[in-house]
Amino acid sequence: MNGDTQREDSTMSTDTTPAELARRLEALESRIAYQEHWLDTLDAAVAGQEQRLSRLERLNALMKERLRDQQRALQEHDTATPRPEDELPPHY
Repeated sequence: MNGDTQREDSTMSTDTTPAELARRLEALESRIAYQEHWLDTLDAAVAGQEQRLSRLERLNALMKERLRDQQRALQEHDTATPRPEDELPPHY
C-alpha cells in the first residue's frame, strides 16, 4: 500500500461517478484478497514453526535426560573401587 493510494481512497468527493466507485471498490477487494493470502501464508508459517518448536523441545528434554544418565554413570564409575586392569604396573 502506498501513501498516494491511501490518500486517494480516503478522500471522497460528492461528485464521484459510479465508474470511479466501482474502480475504488475493485481496488479495495484486491487489497483485501492480497492481505488474506498473506495472512494464510503467515498462519501456515507460524503453525510449522510451532510444530518444529515442539519437536526441538522434546529433543532437548531427551538430550538432557541422556546427559544426566551419563553424568550419573560417570559418578558411579568414579566412586567404584579400581579394577586390577585399571591399576598401573609397579614399573610406571
